Amino acid sequence: MSLESFRIEYRRYADILDRALEQTDETSLNAQPTAAGNSIAMVLAHLAGNLRSRFTEFLTSDGEKPWRDREEEFAIRRYAKDELLRSWREAWSILDATLAGLTEADLSREVRIRGIALSVADALARSSAHLAYHVGQIVLLAHMHRGSAWRWISIPRGGSAAYNAAPDKEKGLPGRGTHSP
Repeated sequence: MSLESFRIEYRRYADILDRALEQTDETSLNAQPTAAGNSIAMVLAHLAGNLRSRFTEFLTSDGEKPWRDREEEFAIRRYAKDELLRSWREAWSILDATLAGLTEADLSREVRIRGIALSVADALARSSAHLAYHVGQIVLLAHMHRGSAWRWISIPRGGSAAYNAAPDKEKGLPGRGTHSP
């Protein structure tokens, strides 16, 4: 996978996340689906903490920073939407700046996450999969809260034929526009 492919995938998931968050009010952000479940706010705080930790000094220090408090990312508390979005955008800017500073040659370099050596390519693949996993959770929770007022982010039921007639509308793919939060 090329560095540009990683950039495109990160941007695509950021766009999906933003489109879900646009449809989510502060009450829904903080609602836990079960007593032990994570709210959208908790998952977003976790994503921001993870990206900030992984991509600060990406090539020169372990991706799990000593200053990160992962448990606090899942604390049960009320989050303000603007606070969460600010944190997400700050984390995204760290990721974006790191990706902008990498070269194709860097993909074979070694980085560490929790002391485990990974190639940069493997670390990016792991990180983008982690982002996709949690973005999917957020979309599902946001859709559940929004109900019938949900505006589809992906292909809606019954919309496959229309999408297949114009598949170039998917954001984040080469030649189809890009996005950053």
